[in-house]
Amino acid sequence: MAGRLDSDTTGLVLMTDDGRWSFDIIRPEKQCKKVYRVGLSKPITDDVIDKFKHGIKLQGESNLTRPAELVIISPNEGLLTITEGKFHQVKRMFSTVGNRVVSLHREAIGEISLDVEVGQWRYLTIDEVNSFIAQDDPE
Repeated sequence: MAGRLDSDTTGLVLMTDDGRWSFDIIRPEKQCKKVYRVGLSKPITDDVIDKFKHGIKLQGESNLTRPAELVIISPNEGLLTITEGKFHQVKRMFSTVGNRVVSLHREAIGEISLDVEVGQWRYLTIDEVNSFIAQDDPE
């Protein structure tokens, strides 16, 4: 499986028996984008966008998070794009800036968007599978 979800998080999960393929998706060095729709208990302040863009220090971590992109959809909802997947990362990022996640839904991994009804599944196309293989290390 590439990209597990917490029990209270909904959205896209990729299932595979190809360990190398899934490893390439979850490795932060590959910078595979994961997009989350985040519902929050308080309005998002403009300074949060800048903080996430530069990386923030999470409790219990020695390094900053990788830069993340936050787009405000409404006062209490945003789209967050990250390229790593630390333990409860999205929730911890918002907690660090004084906000609480009340809903979390992963909408996309890389070029693959969630386009099925809740509880449904589909096979990936060859192009979708290859979209991860074709990504080179950014180093």
